Amino acid sequence: MTGEARHKILLVTPPYHSGIPEISGRWLPLGLVYLAGAAREAGVEAVIYDAMATGDGYPEIERRIAEAAPRYVAAGAMTATVGDAVKVLATAKALDPATVTILGGVHPSFLYREILEQSFYVDYIVIGEGEQTLAALLRTLEQGGDPAAVPGIAYREGGEVKVTPAAPLIENLDSLVPAWDLVDWPLYSYFVIPDSRFAAISTSRGCSHDCAFCSQQQFWHQAWRARDPLKAAAEVAQLHRRHGVNVFLVTDEHPTRDAVRWERFLDALIEEALPVHLILETRAEDVLRDRAIFWKYAKAGVAHISLGVESADRQRLARLVKDQVPDAVPEALAIIHEHGIVSEVSFLVGFPDETPESVRATLKTAQQYNPDSANFFALTPWPYGGMPELAPLIRETDYARYNFIAPVLESEFMSLKELQGAINDCYRRFYMGKMLEVMTMKDTFRRAYLVRATKLLMSSSFVIGKLNPWGSAR
Repeated sequence: MTGEARHKILLVTPPYHSGIPEISGRWLPLGLVYLAGAAREAGVEAVIYDAMATGDGYPEIERRIAEAAPRYVAAGAMTATVGDAVKVLATAKALDPATVTILGGVHPSFLYREILEQSFYVDYIVIGEGEQTLAALLRTLEQGGDPAAVPGIAYREGGEVKVTPAAPLIENLDSLVPAWDLVDWPLYSYFVIPDSRFAAISTSRGCSHDCAFCSQQQFWHQAWRARDPLKAAAEVAQLHRRHGVNVFLVTDEHPTRDAVRWERFLDALIEEALPVHLILETRAEDVLRDRAIFWKYAKAGVAHISLGVESADRQRLARLVKDQVPDAVPEALAIIHEHGIVSEVSFLVGFPDETPESVRATLKTAQQYNPDSANFFALTPWPYGGMPELAPLIRETDYARYNFIAPVLESEFMSLKELQGAINDCYRRFYMGKMLEVMTMKDTFRRAYLVRATKLLMSSSFVIGKLNPWGSAR
């Protein structure tokens, strides 16, 4: 397109709100930042429109699409957000039927056929890792080529759904160039830390574990690839110095998997001496492994660590194919707290044999472990696989409720309403029991952090509605 105005792609986050993530901050859509960089590589002008962070509804989304007048509109989706993602693309098609619409993400990667058969507003679905595939698709469309030559996509042709051969995973993650300059930085803040500017970074992709309930190991084919730790640390430094970012969410499924690489990343951050905070998720076993160097976590800026415990019941862990030793969790939490880092633990409830007594046992375990914060998530079987034996127990087919907050699976002994009430009770009892401990905590950083987090929770109308024992359990 030499000498002509370049075509434009508008990358949009669907305006889905579950009520929980919004409490603590506005989260940067890292995937779109990478995809915008890939679109540029293909010679297409990219614009990021984070309708979720702005809180825009569909009238505003329609206006923004009309103003941008893009040739392409793309959205990513997980199961809970896929309905809104398709609606965004439908909005674009209603404004201009010639607009090319593209959908990607975990849910569309598996259920592309269902989406393409049910919605004619979606032209192309990118299957799997998106950057190279999106760039190849855009180049092909810009040159008037045949989409059948692009690996890793699904589309309709003559009323039939066509699927091209799978695209390989990207070998060198450091070859990707995220479009950080397109981010509307004032939008992103982590409310728990005052005056923060919030970013997300990726230092690795994938997970080699095979937890039955998790979509990530399916999406990444149980592969794990890592960036150069020095380049990842340099990116943190650049974002801090150029854009004022001081809080980073590490989006990796398993950032600490390679002990040598992870320590090099921490060492590089320590050498940069940045006044930043990192939030990440890891495994209790990795915390124990790193006991001797855990001071490096704190010195590098790690402020919040989440552990996916899921259950303390060995039979349930076996059912989830979760290779975890429950006894490791309390010891890992002690190490985290010893170094002044905030801890978070997540449990799953709503198993087929769940009873009010077993839910209370999960709560008791959480109280005994005593993390700084705890989540009690509803076991959610994904519609594209993983624990297919649970399908007969699913009572909720609205994908928007597949968010770990609303139960969709009914146990033999508890209705959905009863399970929701039990989950609400877990949250209420856990956090009410933490109040005195938090207020008298000697660690000033953890205390201030948790006091602010508690105030945010208690000021949320969503949370108030959930924790009100006389309110609706649904």
